Amino acid sequence: MGRSRIVRTLVAATAVVAASLTAVEVAAPAAQAAGYKIVAFGGARQIWSERLPKSVPVTLISPSGAAMRTQTTSPLGALLFRNVPAGAGYRLRLNGHLSGPIAVHSDVDTPWNLGAIRSQNIPDTGYGYLTTRDGTKLAYMVSLPTRPATLGVGLPPEVASALQGPAYAAPYPTLIEYSGYGTADPHGPQNGIAALANLMGFAVVDVQIRGSGCSGGAYDFFERMQELDAYDAIEAVAAQPWVKGHKVGMLGISYGGISQLFAAMTRPPSLAAIAPLSTIDSVATTLFPGGVINDGFAVEWAKERVHDALPSGPGAGQDYAAKQIAAGDTTCAYNQIMHSQALDLMGKIRANQHYIPSQADPLDPITFVNKINVPVFLACQFEDEQTGAHCPDLYRHMTGTNKKWAYFTNGSHGDSLDPATFTRMFDFFEVYVAKESPLVKSALLKVVAPLLFNQVFGTPMTDPITLPNDPIQTQLTLSGAQQMFEAQKPITIMYDNGAGKNLPTNADGDPIAAFERSYTSIPAPGTSAARWYLSTGGKLSIAAPGISVADTFVANPKATPLNSWNAKLGTGVGTGGLWGNASQWSYNWKQPPAANQVSYVTPALTKDTTVLGAGAVYVWVKSSTPDVDLQATVTEIRPDGKETFVQNGWQRLSERKLAGATGSPMKQPSTEMEPFSSLLASDVRPMPAGKYTKVAIPLYYEGHVYRAGSRIRVTISGLNGDQPIWNFVETQPPSGTSTVSIGLGAQFGSYLVLPVTSDGPAPTPLPACPSLRNEPCRPYVATGNHDAHLFGVPAKL
Repeated sequence: MGRSRIVRTLVAATAVVAASLTAVEVAAPAAQAAGYKIVAFGGARQIWSERLPKSVPVTLISPSGAAMRTQTTSPLGALLFRNVPAGAGYRLRLNGHLSGPIAVHSDVDTPWNLGAIRSQNIPDTGYGYLTTRDGTKLAYMVSLPTRPATLGVGLPPEVASALQGPAYAAPYPTLIEYSGYGTADPHGPQNGIAALANLMGFAVVDVQIRGSGCSGGAYDFFERMQELDAYDAIEAVAAQPWVKGHKVGMLGISYGGISQLFAAMTRPPSLAAIAPLSTIDSVATTLFPGGVINDGFAVEWAKERVHDALPSGPGAGQDYAAKQIAAGDTTCAYNQIMHSQALDLMGKIRANQHYIPSQADPLDPITFVNKINVPVFLACQFEDEQTGAHCPDLYRHMTGTNKKWAYFTNGSHGDSLDPATFTRMFDFFEVYVAKESPLVKSALLKVVAPLLFNQVFGTPMTDPITLPNDPIQTQLTLSGAQQMFEAQKPITIMYDNGAGKNLPTNADGDPIAAFERSYTSIPAPGTSAARWYLSTGGKLSIAAPGISVADTFVANPKATPLNSWNAKLGTGVGTGGLWGNASQWSYNWKQPPAANQVSYVTPALTKDTTVLGAGAVYVWVKSSTPDVDLQATVTEIRPDGKETFVQNGWQRLSERKLAGATGSPMKQPSTEMEPFSSLLASDVRPMPAGKYTKVAIPLYYEGHVYRAGSRIRVTISGLNGDQPIWNFVETQPPSGTSTVSIGLGAQFGSYLVLPVTSDGPAPTPLPACPSLRNEPCRPYVATGNHDAHLFGVPAKL
């Protein structure tokens, strides 16, 4: 990776600025020893320095004079002691020399130097650095409606001209996007959506998370300092004269969506509202679904963060930082020094494969979203190929605000920006941040929408996607718009996303729902548990069969391709591929061989059946190995002979113990329709040899209408094959396969349970196949279950 070259480059950059560098005014005073310069800073439960000799041991001395711990400085001369109790009189000892006293502050939300933070000058002219409470400089990029971030293509002249009009002039309603991607890249945020907000009429300040890009500090995944930095950035930006009302909102998708939850729980007084899109509810539901590490997406994402957190240089760090340094940005160059103190994220993952409350809870939004007290606009997808489908669980835990609206649909990671959700998010920001009616600015959005959605989803320009009609945008006054917005039910489910049309020319698979329904909660009022028992002959029956039998298969995670998406067919798992319309999809969704699965099918449904929520498969299992990983797949077998994917669930059987009423990682007890493992190391148990054990395979959320005449199918197999990106390589058993028997009948009562609403028939017909977003379809092929027996006596299926 050219590490020696990185060191030489950064040391040279350090030398250029070292002579004139002084501690910034919002930092704790530098401490140094007489006759031997040891410059260090005290922050919020941290002591750090970027000005020490390279690769030497330094000892932290307590206020009482005791040696606390020793660490070695990095090859760049950086040092960071984390988790230092607040107090005065700490010192560093290096080569027998002591620094002067260092004060360490607590990590409470409100900074000790709020006045200094708010008094910073942040010009609206573009790229720069803001200073946080501990003196760390975070890179930022300001884009304005009059000078929008790049959309990837030029704007039509009439749009560019309209953005110079009085409706888009300063002071600007302002949003902050806060992420560890290349967010502050002066050429446009990487994986950011600032351009969309600019076209809404908002200024956007893209702030780079500490320890990444050109920002200073050392990276650690959603550590406490990142939360406090967000508080500081919000207060610093809101104080600027060009910010309308001196209040800001937050927007962002994925990383930029998750970060809002951490920021908002600190309750910065100048935060007006947040809109987290395509987020998570906990780390475990994405990183360890069912107790199995997600090698396909989560681990790869973590590896990218490790790469991006390295000091910038060839093969390391973020590309835009290297370009800034090459162009003479000495602040960016100097900030790379502390990047060498990034925490070992992969090591952290390996050390936390079970639920350790002190480690997991601070990282799991579900544990702290109750602290959020500003209006919230939440949007997620039931088949999100990146963050997964557990986000809806957040809503019930957001008890700190009564102004919260959630929009859920089937679809991919980018579908939180589908036209219906996007137009409502615009209304939300207009009402709660801009404090104005969306009437005026909505006209321009309608004009630019086809170009905007072409860039977001990659759909062809020959298939223009437009915004739906929105009565809120006809209101003449803010009060009228707010009243209408708040009259909506808080939860909207957009069903059959991909089968709707805003224009007659819309193609199958465009990000448009066929219809919507709104609710006051999830599970929806009137929801009941519908149970179908796994029965002989591969049937799902209303009643358990009277005779006890078992179906057997060989769980093999290599029986199918790892993923249901084949990029070799021509398109990727983002814009213009998975996010595009049906003509651009490259699914390769394969059914496991008959010997490697068992499946069960209901009779044809007599009426449309709406399932909204999680659900589970409860099975009595015997395995030939002490541990094995199982996957449950729920699909719809349509009257036309095709099969549509709906949802998955996963479970490592040694982790089968369900969470109780207390100490739950999800901060709620398991229920029949929403079970989840305790994930505690102390609850891990091998499967008993030769005995059947009851196991719950929790399903992730779905919002799906199974049409009359269709049949519901559940397939149980080894892992892999159903997800575009998620896959599992580090599976159990280590030998690769296990013979699994599923007990059926009165003695066992294995069954599928789904949360069925009281909704009536769907107002639209059975969707085309393919058309539903991230719900691939294939011809249905029946598979007879293998080796059913009456406990040693073979029996026909």
